[in-house]
Amino acid sequence: MDLCNIDEIKALLARHGFHFSKAKGQNFLTQSWVPQNIVLESGVDETCGVLEVGPGIGPLTQQLCRYAKKVVAVEVDRTLQPVLAETMAGNENLEIIFGDILKTDISALVQEEFAGLRPMACANLPYYITTPIAEQFLPMLPRVLLLMVQQEAAARFFAAPGDRVYGPVAILSALYYEAARLFSVPPGSYYPQPDVESAVILLRRRDDDALKALPAANAMLRFSRTALSMRRKTLANNFPRDGRMSALLAEAGLDPAVRAETLPPETLAALCTAYPADDALSAR
Repeated sequence: MDLCNIDEIKALLARHGFHFSKAKGQNFLTQSWVPQNIVLESGVDETCGVLEVGPGIGPLTQQLCRYAKKVVAVEVDRTLQPVLAETMAGNENLEIIFGDILKTDISALVQEEFAGLRPMACANLPYYITTPIAEQFLPMLPRVLLLMVQQEAAARFFAAPGDRVYGPVAILSALYYEAARLFSVPPGSYYPQPDVESAVILLRRRDDDALKALPAANAMLRFSRTALSMRRKTLANNFPRDGRMSALLAEAGLDPAVRAETLPPETLAALCTAYPADDALSAR
């Protein structure tokens, strides 16, 4: 079955009485080059275990199963269960979990399912969950993270200091990964057709030497959330008011009234390293 052929897609969904959910942001690919290119760009091979989020009817899943040692796909829509049972039949290296990825212990899942394998992640994400899922995956430091998101959401991974969407996602992407926009996916590549263009982005984890110079990724996420919790407040005022952040800013030669949204990721990482870890947890 060609899972990107629109006529076959329509017939498949009709057989199972499937109805699209706007709330879940469901749009299925109709261009086979998209999942093929995603898999080729990811570098997935038989040494890899791949966690896929949102398989839909399975066009990317099908490609991943051809190359990876094991694929675990997490799908929130249980009405797709009979559809995936048909389209994914015969893929013995695939496990499908029906549940909400935002309520899943991803670290435990990866440890349990991918022991001895190189963990990777691929996801086709609706706009409304792009940031929450990114903030779950990025601190885990997977070797490769491949995401297909709306163009507006893609900007969050590449935002610079001062940008409206500069936040923890951009900070972690810049510090811990080599991030790149791979290609765009026009609206006509989906059924039903969305209103906006999508982008496929690749985040490849930096080498171990580069990571050793950085704070733990989970600590950096917490620090970034706290630093940007009230964007118009100064950095010092977004932390407990005991003067320690103000002292660190002075030592670094920074304006005591500086706002976190104006500071580059490297400066925030240095402040995170110097700031007491227990205080960095106290996000407001």
